[in-house]
Amino acid sequence: MLSTADFPSWTTPVCWALLALAGVCAAWVAVDVARRPQHMWIMNVVWPVVMLFGSVVWLGFYRRFARAAPRDAGAGHEHHADEGGDAATHDDGDESRAAFRVSVAVDTNHCGAGCSLGDVVGDGLLAVAPAVATAVGLGSLYHLEVFAGWIVGTVLAFVFGVVFQYFAIAPMRHLGVGRGLVEAVKADAASIAAWQVGMVGLMALVQLVWLPAWLGGHAPPSTPQYWVCMQVAMVVGYACSYPVNWWLVRAGIKTGM
Repeated sequence: MLSTADFPSWTTPVCWALLALAGVCAAWVAVDVARRPQHMWIMNVVWPVVMLFGSVVWLGFYRRFARAAPRDAGAGHEHHADEGGDAATHDDGDESRAAFRVSVAVDTNHCGAGCSLGDVVGDGLLAVAPAVATAVGLGSLYHLEVFAGWIVGTVLAFVFGVVFQYFAIAPMRHLGVGRGLVEAVKADAASIAAWQVGMVGLMALVQLVWLPAWLGGHAPPSTPQYWVCMQVAMVVGYACSYPVNWWLVRAGIKTGM
């Protein structure tokens, strides 16, 4: 296992700066959604979370397409990406196609927030409770800690992703808990799986191929380099999940946001 000292010295301040920039973006959006709450309350959680990997690029998207009007503004001045799904599903011109693309992009962010939170919480859980790694096979089925992180992170990604989707679907469709959870699983299982395939796939290349060949080991979550790699992996997860969300909305399995 590598430590921060094993990486080239210049990478540490660069990685800390990138992480700090993402943190500033997340904090800015957290304050902004408090002043300008989203029409769908769960998006008040989603937008700050996705800034942790999307940073300034995602901040630009939020400001352009998803920022709501201030609390004291008239309802007629609000614009919500999460309200564009129904109108955007009809391919009747460039404007509707663009609106559909934005709607799916917001939907993918919604899915991605649960996946991102699951992976971050998973790494934190393994740090404070190493016995969890043993429970999922470390030492018996495999001997690299990274596998435990991917297993726990994927399980939690599904948990958080389904919960996030439940709080979008259930209020919108006036569903009870049981039916709401069933519909949330139907709507998000495939997109969460696609996200995790992209994210874990990129991290597998980094942790099992690139870093061992370059530095002779893999990066633990205690290094800033690990978290910058995770930021990139989350973007890859987003790219993998977006076409799946597109298909789910087109097929009527999922409602565009």
